[in-house]
Amino acid sequence: MKLNSAIYAGHVLHARSRPKKHSLRYSVFSLLVDLDEINQLNEGLRLFGYNRAALYSVHDADHGNGRTGELRAWVEERLAAAGVEVDGIKIHMLCYPRIFGYVFNPITVFFCYRAEGELAAVLYEVCNTFNERHTYVIPVEAEENGILRHRCAKEMYVSPFMPMNCEYNFRISPPDDDVAINIGESDPEGPLLFATFSGRRRPLSDKGLLHMLLKYPLMTLKVMGGIHWEALKLWWKGVPIYRHKPAAARIASTIVVQNGMNKS
Repeated sequence: MKLNSAIYAGHVLHARSRPKKHSLRYSVFSLLVDLDEINQLNEGLRLFGYNRAALYSVHDADHGNGRTGELRAWVEERLAAAGVEVDGIKIHMLCYPRIFGYVFNPITVFFCYRAEGELAAVLYEVCNTFNERHTYVIPVEAEENGILRHRCAKEMYVSPFMPMNCEYNFRISPPDDDVAINIGESDPEGPLLFATFSGRRRPLSDKGLLHMLLKYPLMTLKVMGGIHWEALKLWWKGVPIYRHKPAAARIASTIVVQNGMNKS
């Protein structure tokens, strides 16, 4: 039986245009997990675990409301609040897995499909290093040649080198043979940062996961180490620092409807 779940191996690119130019590129991989298959993956793979210790694992504590066993219900509640019919909905989650029990997911994307296979909504779950996360819930109205374009106001502090009065522009190629997540961040003066993840599909299997371990060893430490190393270089370049303002709620979400904002 062919799985919807898969590995996407590729790279992340960040390019800052103001006030100082700065860029980075490093190799990573993400897992695409069909929530309907997650128990099957947990039982059938030696190197993957769901809510348990394993070489690679996915835990409800790292997503949604953080409560074990409630991830699907949490996503469905957000969809229903956005006016999306949840009967028969299929939820595919693109994220970094825990590796040896550790993970940091700057962004997790939930692709929500109707029973007929059409994309109904996308949830962008953004996390920061202060253990806060904010999810932008965006119903899908139309695609342009398989490309999704979404826009919303920034609602949560993410980086000490980025102001809060910003807007996100998402340009997404949903998972197929390839996946691409492009995010532009701009302030009233124009573009500030462009970030992208692009990956190529590989089968999600023990063999595939072992290959990822050999090709991307200690990826979580690489991501966290990279964040702090790049922050040091930005500080050295004299990029202004914006102090962390704690979110009103550690876990929150915003429903984006036709570029209008409704809090939930």
